[in-house]
Amino acid sequence: MATVRHHVIIDVPAAAAWALLGSAARLAEWFPGVVACDVEGTTRTVTLATGLTLPEEIVTVDELQRRFQYALKLPVITQHLSTIDVLELDHDRCCCVYGVDALPAVMALVVAGAAAEGLDRAKALLEGA
Repeated sequence: MATVRHHVIIDVPAAAAWALLGSAARLAEWFPGVVACDVEGTTRTVTLATGLTLPEEIVTVDELQRRFQYALKLPVITQHLSTIDVLELDHDRCCCVYGVDALPAVMALVVAGAAAEGLDRAKALLEGA
C-alpha cells in the first residue's frame, strides 16, 4: 500500500477550516474536478466535471479531533482511505493535512495530487485571496 500526504498552513481559526474541510457536502467548493456531492447517511456520491460519479463511504467525522475520513468504493481500487485533519496551531492559524493510503499504489498518487491542489484552493478560499 502507498501513502502520500500533503499539508498547508492556513491563516484562519481551525474551526473555520474544519467547517469547510470537514463537511462532506462541501467538497465541490475546494476539491479540483468535483462539481457536485450528494450525501446520504454514510455514502457520499461525488460527481466529477467529466460526468463520472464516484461512490465513497464516509468512515469518520470526528468533530472533536477535526478528522474526516472516507474510502473510495471502485472495482479498480483494492484499498483506499483518505484522511483530512485540521490541527490548531494557535488561535488564528491551523495546519490542514490530507493523507491518502491506497492500493494499487498509483491511486495514492492520483488522489493525493488532486488533494494538494485542493488544499491550496481551500487556503485561498478561507483566507479570501
